Amino acid sequence: MTAETMFYWSLAVTALGLVIIGIWGVLTRKNILRIALAFTLADTGVNLILVWSGFLPNRAAPIIDSSVTTVVDPLPQALVLTSIVIGVAVAALFVVVGVLASRKSGSADVRRMKELRW
Repeated sequence: MTAETMFYWSLAVTALGLVIIGIWGVLTRKNILRIALAFTLADTGVNLILVWSGFLPNRAAPIIDSSVTTVVDPLPQALVLTSIVIGVAVAALFVVVGVLASRKSGSADVRRMKELRW
C-alpha cells in the first residue's frame, strides 16, 4: 500500500470518526455547550467527507494552465466552503441561544430547561 493510498483512507476514517463522535456527543451529553461542540465536530467531519469525496489521485487543482491536462472537480470544494460558513453561523447561534437559555434557567443542563420542553 502506497503512502498516498494510506493517507487517502486515513482521511476517510478520521472524517467518519469525527461524525460518529459528534453524533454520540449530541445524543448523550446534557450540557448545552457540549452539545454545541459535538454538533460542530460532526459538521467538521461531514466537511472532511465532502473534501475526501472530491479528491482524485494524480489530478491538479482546477487552475487554467496549458500544462495541466486533468483537474479535480471544484464542486465539492465550493460546497465545503459554503458549508463552513453556514456551520459557523449555526454554531454561533447555538452557543448564543444556549448561553441565554442557561442564564434564564440558571443551569446549562438541558434537563433543567423547562423552556425547551414541548
